[in-house]
Amino acid sequence: MTSSIAAVLAGFGTGLSLIVAIGAQNAFVLRQGVRRHAVLAVVAICAVSDAVLIALGVAGVGTVVTAWPAALTVVGLAGGAFLLCYGLLAARRVLRPDPAASLTAGGGPDAGSARRAVLTCLAMTWLNPHVYLDTVLLVGSLASDRGDLRWAFGAGAALASLGWFFALGFGARLLSGVLSRPRAWRVLDGLVATTMLAMGTMLVAGA
Repeated sequence: MTSSIAAVLAGFGTGLSLIVAIGAQNAFVLRQGVRRHAVLAVVAICAVSDAVLIALGVAGVGTVVTAWPAALTVVGLAGGAFLLCYGLLAARRVLRPDPAASLTAGGGPDAGSARRAVLTCLAMTWLNPHVYLDTVLLVGSLASDRGDLRWAFGAGAALASLGWFFALGFGARLLSGVLSRPRAWRVLDGLVATTMLAMGTMLVAGA
């Protein structure tokens, strides 16, 4: 029992170390959380997707991904193009802010539909090759070193992902007071634009 708990905690720590860094997915979840729009759906997609990818990595699927590097290249190009487009849209909001941007409760600027938020989240999650490298390959490799406790390690990593995305998505509403002014939304959109454009450029250049 003690060994299992230690493996879960090790997986939890590893998962947090990989996911907490600012990235395209985190920036998107943060913005949705502040706008309080489709937060549960977005958080669930991120957490469940990570859990599935971690499970595949623990099961040893990483060897298949390594044997087919062309797949990551295709994913990188598609994901990079998507992030560049999203980053440009965010940059346009910075340059031409929406007067309704201060309405954070109930949607905020460019709230759009839940369906669009879900599709965007799916694209950011599954078209990012770094997600596969972190979950399937890295977590899978570290889990394999645990032998019979590899699934406990993977469960810890999945729990870290679940806790982080729920905290980020639903905790972001605490910033609603700060973001009650359009200028604050421009700062947030500037962060989103910078993150998306940087990640998109890296993916396209590295593909």
